[in-house]
Amino acid sequence: MNMFVPTAVSATPNGTTRPQVRIVIVGHVDHGKSTLVGRLLHETGSLPEGKLEMLKAVSARRGMPFEWSFLLDALQTERDQGITIDTTQIRFRTGSRDVVLIDAPGHAEFLRNMITGASQADGALLIIDALEGVRDQTRRHGYLLHLLGVRQVAVVVNKMDRVDFSAARFSAISEEISAHLIGLGVTPSAVIPISARDGDGVAEHTANIRWYGGPTVVEALDALEPARPPEALALRLPVQAIYKFDDHRIVAGRIESGSLAAGDEIVIMPAGKIAKIRSVEGWPVTPVGERQGAGRSVGITLDRELFIERGDVIAHVGTSPRDTRRIRARIFWLHDKPLATEASILVRLGTRETRATVVAIEKAVDPGELSSVENKSIARNHVGEIDISLAHPLAADPYTDNPRTGRLVIEVAGRIAGGGLVLSVDAGQRAIPVDIVPVESALRPDEHSARYLHNGAVLWLTGLPGSGKSTLARALERRLFSNGGSPILLDGDTLRAGLNSDLGFVAQDRTENIRRLAEVAVHLARNGHIAIVAAVSPSAEDRAAARRIADTTFREIYVATPAEVCESRDPKGHYAKARAGALQAFTGIGNDYQPPTNSELTIDTSTRSVTDATDEIERMLVRTGILFDQIVDLAANI
Repeated sequence: MNMFVPTAVSATPNGTTRPQVRIVIVGHVDHGKSTLVGRLLHETGSLPEGKLEMLKAVSARRGMPFEWSFLLDALQTERDQGITIDTTQIRFRTGSRDVVLIDAPGHAEFLRNMITGASQADGALLIIDALEGVRDQTRRHGYLLHLLGVRQVAVVVNKMDRVDFSAARFSAISEEISAHLIGLGVTPSAVIPISARDGDGVAEHTANIRWYGGPTVVEALDALEPARPPEALALRLPVQAIYKFDDHRIVAGRIESGSLAAGDEIVIMPAGKIAKIRSVEGWPVTPVGERQGAGRSVGITLDRELFIERGDVIAHVGTSPRDTRRIRARIFWLHDKPLATEASILVRLGTRETRATVVAIEKAVDPGELSSVENKSIARNHVGEIDISLAHPLAADPYTDNPRTGRLVIEVAGRIAGGGLVLSVDAGQRAIPVDIVPVESALRPDEHSARYLHNGAVLWLTGLPGSGKSTLARALERRLFSNGGSPILLDGDTLRAGLNSDLGFVAQDRTENIRRLAEVAVHLARNGHIAIVAAVSPSAEDRAAARRIADTTFREIYVATPAEVCESRDPKGHYAKARAGALQAFTGIGNDYQPPTNSELTIDTSTRSVTDATDEIERMLVRTGILFDQIVDLAANI
């Protein structure tokens, strides 16, 4: 791009850092954005010596009047078509700010580029032609700013010379656009009458607008607050790649927010694995102990071997993003085919991508309309709020917490089809009545992990009655608790006597029994506990459903003790009752029991002691990332 971009000075003469604000300027095509930007460069002294005179001379040679918008004719296609087709960044200085002005297109065909520009902005200038007034495209741009989380908006009513600087006309436009923006939750910081061509209201008040007592455009820009610097936010390092060198691995990525240094305790999300940074690798060599901040691409090594992959997010313990399989997002849709529920999409968030399904759509409207009837699908150039079910868990922040990890992109058939903001994570596993508001734990997964030295998990012990499930479950519970962990035993028969006492033993009730067990267990796992479920659960289909509910926390242990041994033990009298025909369907004795084929562990209690079996379960939990090495070391030393 051949756009002239003056170099911004980052510090005042006394050496203090000047705040920088990134401002996107949007508006309907031909409402005068480029003219205003050119005028701002001139009024703030941001043009290089002789630039203005040169352009005026070029215009004279071509036999055409000079236009301020010529300053922004960066692309040949702009000169040919007369429209802005890309975002350009222009830097200039006001009295108290370094301003990065992002000129976004106003033509409907280039809304994708407008979204790219606005997504980087701390605030916005929304420009309106005084003669044409508020147009559908103006309302759409207002909605897009709302969609992208831009909360500081100054409105500029341009070309006041075309309406003879009418105070009444300005007042009508001001009331209309203010009502629209306030309805979106955005209160405009100022509505300013100007003539960008002649300079009225841009940098100073003139006689033409003496009836106006508000700020000029430059003063309004000075009043916009810069966003919190990325360094002030919590650490977010999306993993881009893992490199292996000799005896160590380097985890590489760009620090999106926060900072890190060797010795920091970190958590890798969404798995919740904890480690310490052993070293920070850089080029040239990073000095030992030097803290690296947002915007820096780094490589780090850890104090232990962990499975890490592209798309994981590294954070500090206690300030990690949420791990989730459900996201609620506000999106702008760009695809020709409307987005409908049950649609299969690809979601990109940071360096992670995953297949996903649209579970629900709400508030699907045309942003160009002030009061549209909500639709069941989202049409092209329309917006809506959607619930997305992810095929694989990822780490995400609501955009209000961290804009760097709170925006997503949607692809369909390899093409960008939409984008927007993460409103919330863990939106729920199914439709929830509107009067029910789930409340998340105040504690993050990494806080639980740091306390207990293990991740949350659902250990599902299945096998015939008398196989030793409850005995093993109790032994494991005692072992984990003695080592400082947080195990919770969920025995199938115990829950049958209480929570599930309303259920019988027909197939439908057995399935519901397992579902309830799984829901309770996964709730405990998500709050950092190890839920140890001991249940016959004879149906392979029901166990598969439990695995889907618990997802990555699920570990199945098949207690494969032979049937004759189980019957000889008969601790709960199941076999005697089965012979009487009372509990055949429930117990799964005989042909009703469907043994697992893909369990994480198989144990035969007839050939080994309880201690040996418990040791093997413990090793499996370490191997699959549930137990940390420290808790095993602690057990060995007791």
